[in-house]
Amino acid sequence: MRLATPLVIDRTITLDVNGSTQHVRICAAREGLRPLLIVQGGPALPLLHEVARLQRLLRLEEDFLVAYWDQRGCGDAAKKDANSVTWRQQIDDLRTVLTWFHGETKQPVTLLGISIGGTLALRAAEHEPDRVKAILAVSPDLQTTRSDEAASNFLQEQARRVGGRLSGRVAKLEPPPYVETTAFQARARLLADLGTIEFGKTFGAMVRELLINMVRAYGVVGAVKALRNMTLVLGRLLPEIVSLNLFAEPSRVAVPVHCMFGEQDALTPATMVEQLPAAISAPAHSVVRVSNAGHMAHFDRPDVVRSMASKI
Repeated sequence: MRLATPLVIDRTITLDVNGSTQHVRICAAREGLRPLLIVQGGPALPLLHEVARLQRLLRLEEDFLVAYWDQRGCGDAAKKDANSVTWRQQIDDLRTVLTWFHGETKQPVTLLGISIGGTLALRAAEHEPDRVKAILAVSPDLQTTRSDEAASNFLQEQARRVGGRLSGRVAKLEPPPYVETTAFQARARLLADLGTIEFGKTFGAMVRELLINMVRAYGVVGAVKALRNMTLVLGRLLPEIVSLNLFAEPSRVAVPVHCMFGEQDALTPATMVEQLPAAISAPAHSVVRVSNAGHMAHFDRPDVVRSMASKI
C-alpha cells in the first residue's frame, strides 16, 4: 500500500553534525504535521536506502513530518566519519540533530528508534526532555549479554532439533561476546535464516534487497562505500555495546515510551520484555509483544507501529 496522497515535502538536507557530514531526508504528505525522527539500528545500518519501503509499509508521512537520518559514518559517508564513531558520539550526534529538527519545526519531536536505535533514542532523550514528545522503540537493546545468551540458547536448540547443515553452522559459530564483525555477522546470518530478524525472510533475501536499495539510494560507488562503512562502524561499536545494560543503568526519561517486540525475536526473549519497567523509567509507557514478527518488527507488523504512533 502506498501513501494515499503524494508528498508535498520531500527534500534532503546536509548537516554538519559535530564535525561530521550527515544527511537527513524530510518527508510529509502536507504542511504543518508533527515532527518524527527515525533513529536507525544495526548497529551501523544506514537508513536513506529504506525510505521507500518504510513509506510503503508505515505511511507515517500521512500524520508526521518524517526525518530519515543517516547517522555518523553510515551510507556513503567519508571513511574518516566512520572511523570517528563511538557510542557516546552517537548520543551526542542524535542530540544535535534533535536540536536542529526541534528548532526547524518549533515542536517537540517524536523519536522512532529501531533496535539499538531505540536504546540510542532513550539515552539521548534523558538529556533533552523539552525537545522530545515521545519515544516509539522497536526491539530496543536492553542488555547485550542476556540477548547474546538468549540467541545462543535458541541457536543451540534449533541445531539439536533440525540437525544436518544447521548443526554444523551453529557448531562453527564462536560463542559470545561478539566484539569482532566476522563473528557478529555470522550469527546474524544464522538468526536471519531462522526467521528471527525478519519473520519468514532468509539472510540471502535480506541482502539482495539491501544491495538493490543501496544502489538506488547511493549509486554504485556510494553503495560500495556504504557497505565498507557498515563494517568500519560495527568494528568501532561492538566492543562498546557489549557492556550495554539498561537493567543495571536504567534509562530515565520524562516522556511517554511505547515499546514493540516480535515474538520470534531470539535476541529479546519474553522474560526480558516482562522486566522492561526495570530498564526504562518513564511517566507513561506501553509494551506490546506481537506474533509473526522478528527483531525488525516494524517491517513484519507495520500495523502495530501505526497503532503506537496514534497514541502520540
